[in-house]
Amino acid sequence: MWNPLKKAKNTITSNAMGMMQKVAMKKIAKMSPQEQQKLMAEAFKPENRDKLLSAMEQMKKSGQITEEQYRMAKQRMGM
Repeated sequence: MWNPLKKAKNTITSNAMGMMQKVAMKKIAKMSPQEQQKLMAEAFKPENRDKLLSAMEQMKKSGQITEEQYRMAKQRMGM
């Protein structure tokens, strides 16, 4: 029987995502500048850049981010 109070298994709450982002930011802040540069170079490879763009498009369509946030993120990525 369907229970309307039961959470879906594959949904991520905004609190959980916020916590993961905080952990990631702390980890990056503790890295040396050389390690940070290496990580950013890896993240912005062309194949990874396409994945990031498609993920941002999905977030925009689902209403997680606004059009302005989408444009600012693309601008910061140099696109």
